[in-house]
Amino acid sequence: MNVLVWFKRDLRVNDHPALARAAGMGAVLPLYIVEPEYWALPDTSARQWLLTAEALEGLRGELAALGAPLIVRVGDAVTVLDRLCRQHAITRIISHEETGNLWTYARDRRVAGWARANGIDWQELPQSGVQRGLLSRDGWARGRDGFMAAPPLPAPTALKAVPGLEPGTLPSPRALRMAEDRCPHRQTGGREAGLSLLDSFLNRRGEPYRSAMSSPLTGERACSRLSPHIALGTLSLREVVQATAARQADRPGGRWPGALASFQSRLAWRDHFMQKLESQPDIETHALHRASDALRPRDPDATRLAAWQAGETGLPFLDACMRYLAATGWLNFRMRSMVMAVASYHLWLDWRATGAVLARRFTDYEPGIHWPQVQMQSGTTGINTPRIYNPVKQGLDQDPTGAFTRRWVPELAEVPDALLQTPWRWEGARSLLGRRYPEPVVDVMAAQRAARDAIFSLRKTASRAEISAIVDRHASRADPRFVNDRSPRKRVASVANQLSLDL
Repeated sequence: MNVLVWFKRDLRVNDHPALARAAGMGAVLPLYIVEPEYWALPDTSARQWLLTAEALEGLRGELAALGAPLIVRVGDAVTVLDRLCRQHAITRIISHEETGNLWTYARDRRVAGWARANGIDWQELPQSGVQRGLLSRDGWARGRDGFMAAPPLPAPTALKAVPGLEPGTLPSPRALRMAEDRCPHRQTGGREAGLSLLDSFLNRRGEPYRSAMSSPLTGERACSRLSPHIALGTLSLREVVQATAARQADRPGGRWPGALASFQSRLAWRDHFMQKLESQPDIETHALHRASDALRPRDPDATRLAAWQAGETGLPFLDACMRYLAATGWLNFRMRSMVMAVASYHLWLDWRATGAVLARRFTDYEPGIHWPQVQMQSGTTGINTPRIYNPVKQGLDQDPTGAFTRRWVPELAEVPDALLQTPWRWEGARSLLGRRYPEPVVDVMAAQRAARDAIFSLRKTASRAEISAIVDRHASRADPRFVNDRSPRKRVASVANQLSLDL
């Protein structure tokens, strides 16, 4: 029997349930489909494709060593699959379940319909703690932890290839008609790079993780930097969880126990948020708390949106973070929250527009994490505590020496340290603002007050029945790993009245 293994966001041979199952069935056709329509979406970018292409080059080498080289085809998934199945007498496709954006969700529904109509057995296997068809979060964490505790699957020792296939080439961004996307400091893709990062984080870099993750200065090194590799699946999440557990079992001293425990919690958070999008795919386009859909204008202020995207808002620390993201494709978690929150509250921009900008900037874009987080930081979930981050205060707290801000906003070189985050208060502001650096697009405190008033007005519209339904589907069940995103059922009635603000 010839079996087609469809690789998507699982670009590895180790701990790969789909490949492991196919290896025992007969000749294997490993396939990756480059879908031009996907790469033309507003949440995808050339920087993401280049990272993916590097991962595919590594996967191609691994599969060739096993005896079945990776086949790459460019085109529509149904068209490509139909042609290959007809040409090579394939009646079985195996892949992993994918929790992607709405476009991939719709594509998979089309593939499923084609498979049923043509007698193709398409098997989709889980590769993480995300559960398809889940109706309630009761018992979810137990199931997730059980999956992570199971032994990782070894790579097949050998594969029998389906003969008569040209491997195909990986197109350039230009061939895919993608916009130019300079990202001079982006990470390198591929499993080898991921394994190197995992080793250096667990054994050298990670000790200050708990305290250093909040600042873009210290987080760049102290964070694992594994997110692109987990998003593309060059490493399985189970491999990372178990490698971290093995390091914990060594009982390292110093700050290591706290750092490793915090990291394990973050890994659990990943599946927790992925489950939200798996259970409700329209989180990408519709607010969880439906009344929030009318909170901000759907047609955002173009001037403010452009200034925020370019790092030209006149708010120095915010601008530094946006410019850093443009150049690196990465930003530490707290700063991701801050740039999204300032866009949503101070600039009053719709989360769908700003979420798409960040999605294509992140080389580690994972829709299942991104869109629930975008809503969480915009105050549209109905079950999370809205946080209105003050960008001036964040700059003072997270960049106390001003080193990060000065590096990415060199226009402020003449501004004294004490006024770096508030250059409009500097006596020389007239020679700078509106000339070499923009005046602030909003009054920070006035915008903050207006946002707070709007959020508290929205609270009055909260329906207990709606909030209860959101809790049943998406909130954790008092699991200590998911602080700030849990609402036990006995407290459902009070959830709508807990919209406190963290300033």
